[in-house]
Amino acid sequence: MTSVDNDQAKHAIRNRVWALLERERAVPPGVHGRIPAFFGADAAADRLAELPVWKSARVVKAVPDKAQLPARARALIEGKLVCMAVPKLAENKPFYLLDPATLTVPPKDAASSKVAASVGRKIGIEDMQPVDLVVCGSVAVNRYGVRLGKGAGYSDIEVALLHEAGLIGPETTIVTTVHSLQVVDDDLPETEHDFSVDLIITPEGVTECSPPRRPDGLIWEHLEQETIAAIPVLAARRDDRTRDG
Repeated sequence: MTSVDNDQAKHAIRNRVWALLERERAVPPGVHGRIPAFFGADAAADRLAELPVWKSARVVKAVPDKAQLPARARALIEGKLVCMAVPKLAENKPFYLLDPATLTVPPKDAASSKVAASVGRKIGIEDMQPVDLVVCGSVAVNRYGVRLGKGAGYSDIEVALLHEAGLIGPETTIVTTVHSLQVVDDDLPETEHDFSVDLIITPEGVTECSPPRRPDGLIWEHLEQETIAAIPVLAARRDDRTRDG
């Protein structure tokens, strides 16, 4: 299957899942193009918090999407450090660090993407601590851990950057919290730059996926020049690669 065929197949599955979620009233209206903010996200976060991998985690890297807000808030309430990406990674320091010891607002407020921008400290990859747990969002995911995001590719870039920096590895658990309707039986397209999830958390249960699949780092030939230019940390690395020959 060509990359164009892959993209078309992914887009068709996303559209099907977005339509299904809206038809079944599992999400608020207007979910197309987004990571679904599904009803039951709080229950999924509660189920995640029951797991040993959550209880032992000290540093959590989480996406800024609304569906994962309850997990971020729960992490801060329990005293965990939370790292969230700056929107579109459009800063030289592309992550917010939320430290519950220094918050000036309640954890649930701090965990929202808008408030995090004002209360979190912007940090570069070089300032980050090793990540114990990654919480990602998905539009669709299957029982083998293959996931589809909304199509922008930022989560894949974040994981690749952190892996390249030695901040996550094959032993780092990656979870996604989703509605049960987002768990599909499809043989989802998977490419070399995609990462798999180890655990799928729904309000109803937990699905273990294996084996873990992670890119060792950035796969430059898979990145559009426009994407590289728009993300300062990628542009700087491209320039370094050019200078090094």
